[in-house]
Amino acid sequence: MKIPRYYQNLTQYIKPNKVLAIFGPRQVGKTTLLKDYLMTINKKIKYRLDSGDDIRIQELINSLNFPKIKEYAKGYELVAIDEAQKIKNIGQGLKIMVDEIPGIKIIATGSSSFELSGQIGEPLTGRKITLILYPISQIELNNLYNNYDLKNRVEEYLIYGGYPEVIVSDTFEEKKRILNEIVGSHLLKDILELEKVKGSKILLDLLRLLAFQIGNEVSLSELGKQLGLDYKTVARYLDLFEKSFIIYNLRGFSRNLRKEITKKSKYYFLDNGIRNAVIANFNPLELRDDIGRLWENFIISERLKNQSYKRIYANNYFWHTWDQKEIDFIEEKEGKLYAYEIKWKSGKISPPRDWQAAYPNSKFSLISRDNYLDFIL
Repeated sequence: MKIPRYYQNLTQYIKPNKVLAIFGPRQVGKTTLLKDYLMTINKKIKYRLDSGDDIRIQELINSLNFPKIKEYAKGYELVAIDEAQKIKNIGQGLKIMVDEIPGIKIIATGSSSFELSGQIGEPLTGRKITLILYPISQIELNNLYNNYDLKNRVEEYLIYGGYPEVIVSDTFEEKKRILNEIVGSHLLKDILELEKVKGSKILLDLLRLLAFQIGNEVSLSELGKQLGLDYKTVARYLDLFEKSFIIYNLRGFSRNLRKEITKKSKYYFLDNGIRNAVIANFNPLELRDDIGRLWENFIISERLKNQSYKRIYANNYFWHTWDQKEIDFIEEKEGKLYAYEIKWKSGKISPPRDWQAAYPNSKFSLISRDNYLDFIL
């Protein structure tokens, strides 16, 4: 089964003398997306495709030798480099092509190493267009299934998530095997390769603690105590997780009330399957006590994909007061506030009085199994 990706047609994002940088978590289909696109332009555009795994390409681009790099790209309308994060000085090398070869178009795919190492940020300022590819979204699955089918499959997505290989696997055992392989071999690879981290155990232990605290405010000092780490180290690891597209940091919202909590954060996994693999729990919903957390994580991660793909520019928060009034998800966009309470079960619910009093012009909605597709599609 082939799942059409949201960025299936890359033509609209490719510009002369610009680098189209496609990055995101490992194993989400960046290479497949690139190769599928190149097949559509085959014989229409003269292009070359190389891999960052190729030692010759590594040496060439890392050399920053202007004549040799120009010679490498000369005569091609498009140069595509897959796994580009493996090439040292890739940003500077791509800058040479963009600046020295009139009309050249470039695509570079890579994992989160791009951001972790800062390889393409500063060198390509004003010279790049960035796309982030996530695990399969409900938006993309909606091209294959109608709303009725998506709702009937929602338990599967809550437990096994949306990594492409997981989605197309026929059995639950195979899905478990793939997720365990991703967590064991790929999830932390960029961090371990680029950062001074002693080993994966402490990182996985931290992820497990986060996995059990979805929907709760997280204290970095408490996490540190449980792991024998100082506050700054925990904060650094969490930042690495976020840049590696493993988790998302949702901060507290405050504008008017003294009793609003803003210093703590909540953390959500960008994929439910990864979260469940980290805690080794793939039980069906009827055997779980964390359905609410699974649902909240699923809705927020899918909304983040929706915002990214549809270019919805919003600041995201949660809202909580010292007297335990709270709202799960707040979007601040175009000068307006949109508040959402996320519940597995449907029903009637009203916003807290303190919220209504402080932000009378805000909108409030309940996101449940009845209406969630309107929020994430």
